Amino acid sequence: MFRITVNLMRATARMLIPAGIAVLIGTAFIASTFLFGNAMNDSLIRQQTAIYAGADAMVLTDLPEHPTDRQSDEAYSRTVADYHLDRMRAVEGVEGARAVTSATIGLSHGTRHATGYAINTGETSLLPVTVTHGERPIDGHGIALPEHVAGQLGLHVGDTVRVTPRSNTGGGGTDSGDTGGNRNITAGVEARVTGLTDDPNGAYAYDGGASILSDDLMAYVNGVADFDQVNATSVYLDLDAHADTAAIRRLLPRYSRLVDRDEANRLAVESLSANGTSVVTTFLMSFGVLALLVAALVIANTFQVLVAQRRRILALLRAIGADRRQLYASVLCEAGILGLIASLLGVMLGIGLMALLCATGVMKTTGAPMRLIVTWPVIAVPVAFGLFMTVIASLGPAHAATSVTPLEALRPIELTETAHRGRARAVLSAIMLVVGIALCAFGTWQTRLSATGHASLVDDHYPAVLLATMGGCALTFIALIISAVHWMPALMRGAGALAAATGPSAAIAHANIQKNPRRIASTGAALLIGITLVSAIATGAASAKTTMADALATRYSVDMIATGTGMTEEQSRQVRHVKGVGRVLDAPTALRHVTDDQGHGLDVLIVGVPGVDSLAKVMHADLTGVTLSDRDILMPRQDFGGAGIDFGRTHTADLTATDVAAGNDVTNPAATAGVSGLDLTVVQADYRRVSSVYDAVAFVTASHFADGDLPEQGRILLMTADPDANPNGVAGIIDGVREALNATPDANVTGPIAERNMWDTSIDAMMALLVGLIAVAVLIALIGVANTLSLSVIERTRESATLRAIGMTRGQLRRSLAVEALLLSLVSGVAGVTIGTLFGWLGSYMVFSLYGTVAMPFAWKTNGAVLAVSALAALLASLLPARRAANTPPVEALAEA
Repeated sequence: MFRITVNLMRATARMLIPAGIAVLIGTAFIASTFLFGNAMNDSLIRQQTAIYAGADAMVLTDLPEHPTDRQSDEAYSRTVADYHLDRMRAVEGVEGARAVTSATIGLSHGTRHATGYAINTGETSLLPVTVTHGERPIDGHGIALPEHVAGQLGLHVGDTVRVTPRSNTGGGGTDSGDTGGNRNITAGVEARVTGLTDDPNGAYAYDGGASILSDDLMAYVNGVADFDQVNATSVYLDLDAHADTAAIRRLLPRYSRLVDRDEANRLAVESLSANGTSVVTTFLMSFGVLALLVAALVIANTFQVLVAQRRRILALLRAIGADRRQLYASVLCEAGILGLIASLLGVMLGIGLMALLCATGVMKTTGAPMRLIVTWPVIAVPVAFGLFMTVIASLGPAHAATSVTPLEALRPIELTETAHRGRARAVLSAIMLVVGIALCAFGTWQTRLSATGHASLVDDHYPAVLLATMGGCALTFIALIISAVHWMPALMRGAGALAAATGPSAAIAHANIQKNPRRIASTGAALLIGITLVSAIATGAASAKTTMADALATRYSVDMIATGTGMTEEQSRQVRHVKGVGRVLDAPTALRHVTDDQGHGLDVLIVGVPGVDSLAKVMHADLTGVTLSDRDILMPRQDFGGAGIDFGRTHTADLTATDVAAGNDVTNPAATAGVSGLDLTVVQADYRRVSSVYDAVAFVTASHFADGDLPEQGRILLMTADPDANPNGVAGIIDGVREALNATPDANVTGPIAERNMWDTSIDAMMALLVGLIAVAVLIALIGVANTLSLSVIERTRESATLRAIGMTRGQLRRSLAVEALLLSLVSGVAGVTIGTLFGWLGSYMVFSLYGTVAMPFAWKTNGAVLAVSALAALLASLLPARRAANTPPVEALAEA
């Protein structure tokens, strides 16, 4: 029987091609989804862990879940000497060790000035930035400058530059400190430029790159006599395969732990999102589950058409002696062979497409370079899925084709069903619909509770709740497909009644639609499935883009800031002329200390603004309804690190002048002379990451600075930026602003937009993938439509011949089939758009409510285009069958039927 099955497959290869293509495309889609997820996670890991350079392991701070002030002080006040680097380097297998220290420095060359972020030197493999010209500094007050900073200052390798300490931001951080208050700026020291650096992986994108300092120069800018006394909270290690990690751990101070690179990567990715769930993984899992379901239904529908087309061949085999079990096994074997071959080809296609995208650098144009990462799920899951679904899809058709007598099977195919089967189908679909809607409602309810701050299963079991909701979507959609034989013909009749008034061809089409409800449901379901997928993905993509853009705007509320004590109005005007800089708010600043309701002390940079309206022009945060009177202070709901700041609406903040020049909360007598504490009512809004060195940035009316309540200690420029308007993107804007402020010795420019831009490009890359998935879904749907319409015409050979015999012209017959195809496509399309949009809204709410307010748009352009394409596709799908029906002589057609 196996040989007969293979021969049948060869003889009917043309009939197998559409089903094989559907399986191939479905599995290619699954493989591409896995590959894209791998590539995106790899890209995010490399971006988030670029600071680790080539380290194989690193020492991280490991405090208890609720540390005391004493424990925190001990953990974050360690120096280089506490890590015993010389003893670490002597451990077997340790090829390099670098204690991570940092500082913000001022650079001067003649009349030009710049402020930048600096890290200490070390083994080349452990440096996050690369030296492109010259060499890394070793000793003797050496410094390697970022290429753009050297260009701004007019420096070359071998020149000298004056280095001035600004502030120390702590060991190991990637964010620079910005100054807004008075600093004890010394005369500085001359340093030799040993090299130029580049930051290819964006480890210091926020700061526009980093300088490398020799150990003695790092000690100087930190205000200590020896490098061993510099504050450090981390160590990066270059280890071989036989390193004695136990010996390294014995050297570690308290509240530290040694982690390998894989563990560090995992922690970095977990830190990107809430509940330890990756944003990318959540996104792909949500829409991936729905896409897998719809692809499975398309494959099942296509294979049902294939088996139905070969029903007569199966009947002939029954007539010559094959029993039912043999035919049943033959159909399953054929499905298995087809599924395996098509699935393998689909995986190869998916890998090939992703390899092409990576090799050609298409993804690099979005700022998110990706690598091809092939893991076992990329191959195993799509092949298993394609094989399983084709075999499962063949069970029903195989049973239907082998459960009739040869004589019955040789008669014309009329897809009718008994009343008993109709009732059973209705009951089953009703049960599935109720359960599915209940699961969707449960998931929405739990997510709503979590989003509003109430206890919810989402807090600890989010993946389970998400999968339950996706299961509800699956049950709901399957119920709609199963019950399509009841509701779809009713919709078709309504649309057909309107079309029948246009002429006899449309009237014939309307009559044909009413004749066989199951055939109508089978044909319409093919397009319904594809368009539901398209609409769901399009809606999810639009929601993702809008929701994540809003969430990123909240988390990175200001595009760029510049701070300093000597900035002038002329410099502010020059900044406004930098390409890519939009609105600029020039405001005075003062540094103060605040204690929240929980007793946590916060160092806050106070900024004086004319009002909320002027602030809203340079911030992306939603300030709707926020008012700012002379007795109010506007503060964020979260500090720079994301921890909540608790203030009651009527809480009065007592602002105490402080100086954190060296990271210590010490009252500055010079700053507080003649100034008493200032009591203001706290108003809170959701904005973040305005500055990286202070716990928070707050806003008051500028009148407090004008009347002397707050002495001006510095100035800040809050800027909007458009990377597309500058040929060099974010880096070009940062360099331009630094150039405009180079006459101010302590001017410091940082760009939260650099980090937000990284996320934007990642989302753009995901949207690009979804556009490809939409095209795949349309292609799958077209295959299903062409197959089912062809089957519909074949089934009606006798009807078409009878109509021709009683005088219907060929043109009228073709128009009749075209109208029928249009009715099928438009009714199925509108239903698919409606269902898909609802699924897209539900999926978006389940995923993105964790990150912000969820946008629920209707994708007018995409849905309109899909309906137009489906209508055109239906017309094209009807051309060949209509031509066959119109060109076949009536007598021959009646004899053939």
